[in-house]
Amino acid sequence: MKKKETTPAGFIEAIKKLKHAGLVSSPSPNRTTGCIDDMPSLDKRIAFLLGIARDTKRKATDMLFFVMYDIEDNRVRRYVAKYLEKQGCMRIQKSIFLANLNTSKYKEIKSDLAAVQAAYDNADSILVAPISTDYLKSMTVIGKSINLDIITRSKSTLFF
Repeated sequence: MKKKETTPAGFIEAIKKLKHAGLVSSPSPNRTTGCIDDMPSLDKRIAFLLGIARDTKRKATDMLFFVMYDIEDNRVRRYVAKYLEKQGCMRIQKSIFLANLNTSKYKEIKSDLAAVQAAYDNADSILVAPISTDYLKSMTVIGKSINLDIITRSKSTLFF
């Protein structure tokens, strides 16, 4: 007997299936963070940030933006994280992604995330914030002993 071939559901369809499966409201804020084992090391994340900041050949159609969220439901949060990674966004922290994508991809991501927000009754928030490379270059990392000024060569260093 031949198996019926199925195509995987799209992102929005998967969220709608979650809604129909009984996702009615957000659980309490005391939640687990989800699996972030595949998140790149801090060094790789910073190298990604600096690579964008140093790139002098960025396309005029590219857009630099952060996606930040506070999503209480574990399943929805996992779906959103996987979706953003598939779209080419880089996970910077547990709930913060950075993207350097073309404007049409930016609009698609914004639209899809708005559909997720509207799919069920929740108290979640999703922020999509465009930024400039100048702001990215002036970023400060607090909490880890990484001197971004030396890495970005924004301070002069004198050797004797």
